[in-house]
Amino acid sequence: MALIFDNSHLADLVLRTRTFRSATWEGLADKGGFVRPELVRLIADLARNSVGMVITGYLYVSPEGRGLPYQTGVWDETHVEGLSKITKAVHDEGGLVAAQIAHAGGRTRREYIDGQTPLAPSAVEGFAFGDTPREMATAEIEGVIESFAQGARRVKEAGFDAVQLHCAHNYLLSQFLNPLVNQRGDHYGGSPEKRRRLIIEVYDAVREVVGEEFPILVKLNTTDGPEGGISIQEALGVAKVLTARGLAAVEVSGGMAGSNDYRASRKGIVSPSQEAYFREAARIFKQELTIPVILVGGIKSYEVAEEILGKGDADYVSFSRPLICEPDLIERWRRGDKSRSKCLSCNGCLGEGLKGGGIACVGKRSAQEE
Repeated sequence: MALIFDNSHLADLVLRTRTFRSATWEGLADKGGFVRPELVRLIADLARNSVGMVITGYLYVSPEGRGLPYQTGVWDETHVEGLSKITKAVHDEGGLVAAQIAHAGGRTRREYIDGQTPLAPSAVEGFAFGDTPREMATAEIEGVIESFAQGARRVKEAGFDAVQLHCAHNYLLSQFLNPLVNQRGDHYGGSPEKRRRLIIEVYDAVREVVGEEFPILVKLNTTDGPEGGISIQEALGVAKVLTARGLAAVEVSGGMAGSNDYRASRKGIVSPSQEAYFREAARIFKQELTIPVILVGGIKSYEVAEEILGKGDADYVSFSRPLICEPDLIERWRRGDKSRSKCLSCNGCLGEGLKGGGIACVGKRSAQEE
């Protein structure tokens, strides 16, 4: 039996395959961040097609934390009802669903946050979507911690099976870890221990509200891309501290959202040798950690996924763009068609989300190319 189709335990949850749908901005909420029926159908479809755990894309924990239009909110009690429809639909399909919660920090635009200046660890130019952010005051940092905690509480109330903290892709929690972006001189910057302080405080606040048994996952950058960003050893240090506090699993990633040169969703992944571009980082994490490691990043071939699991480089494989292209990819593999994903890694799907109709594949390999 192929490893990818094995049942497995993550905390007290039983996953029916060793696969995750990596959190992906869907662009299917309304302008207030409320769930639309199309989003419920998309997530349920992934669960129906044998994805072990679906992670919803980027639930923003406060109004100024929205990174893109049509993102889903979790910053108000009124969001819970719509989110509950997602969890019910997934559970009706026999699946599991986690909610990723996040704050964009400097990775947003004024137009997305009612004309406000984006917040960041430091007022550094060149790492935002166009508007130079302003440095956060200590009181604002404390407010963000509380926003994450209350967002996680709403996630649990909505019936999600787990919550994931987005500490990757140069959104706010990742920004605090990045020496190029975090140039603070207080107790939130200046050393690896101080740069990771916010993530630890967010984790502790979330743990307090969700309880000891509710699984908390982290998506973590192991590289930011540019020289001078986070090192893999610093990232591993974060994971070790959180593991000691009860972290359920870590998803290994890297790169900066919105960056053409260092983006997490790399273009032109056309051969198996180019896939799984964070695999070495996952291997190091797997050797050093006692919790499950989830690997995301350009995995499009059944053989590559199976090899990763077989060699013990990761415990789970995670997919984003291939599941936008083919929501039934894992089920197709399970039924015997092991051909590579039709995804071209063109990133055209992400641009579609800006139009209000949701992310969608705009091009895929034809049957003649397979």
